[in-house]
Amino acid sequence: MHRRRRTALTVSAALLVGTPLLAACGGQAQPGAAALVGGDRIEVSTVQGQVAAVREAQSESRDGDQLVDKSGQLGRAKLHSLIFDRILDRAAQDAGVSVTRGEVQEMRKAAVAQSGGEARLLAAMLQQSWVAPDQIDAVLREQVQLTKLAQALGADLRQPEGQKIVGDALSKASKALKVDVNPRYGTWNDQQTQLADYKAPWINQVTKPAGAVPEPGL
Repeated sequence: MHRRRRTALTVSAALLVGTPLLAACGGQAQPGAAALVGGDRIEVSTVQGQVAAVREAQSESRDGDQLVDKSGQLGRAKLHSLIFDRILDRAAQDAGVSVTRGEVQEMRKAAVAQSGGEARLLAAMLQQSWVAPDQIDAVLREQVQLTKLAQALGADLRQPEGQKIVGDALSKASKALKVDVNPRYGTWNDQQTQLADYKAPWINQVTKPAGAVPEPGL
């Protein structure tokens, strides 16, 4: 799968928090909705809450100002992640895949070990992936789910062919859910399973095996 199809975890601006709760998805009045996915609403307040959690964590970092400057698309990043989670859930369901809490806990242990400790994992996820401490398990669950989805589809994520198989399954799920995004955030691209014109600051959902953590520069 090409980089453009590797979503993340994983979208306009830092100014999202505090913006009025107006919204129109697909031209229909949907007060307070950032997006509709499979008929279910993702509230603007939910996106704002996730943004606020990251901003709070950034403010407590010694590199806080720099982290804020580098995460100008944080609002879109969080909406992207919320939408993608639902698409991945649908693709996993279609493939008969489920994830247990124990698997996520094992994934976290592996990620902590690979990072060199819990504190380093928290710092890396915040800096490289714009993920607050209480959002990490959701990201790790996503990685476990993607790995198991690939296994269920007989796809090797280390190979372009395998990446395409998983990407096609995600695109199919995206189309089935009829994603409708509030225009203030952009539009949703089913083929790429991401917000159009948005490039995630990290790319690890499809390319990283279970236990992987974000790498600098992705």
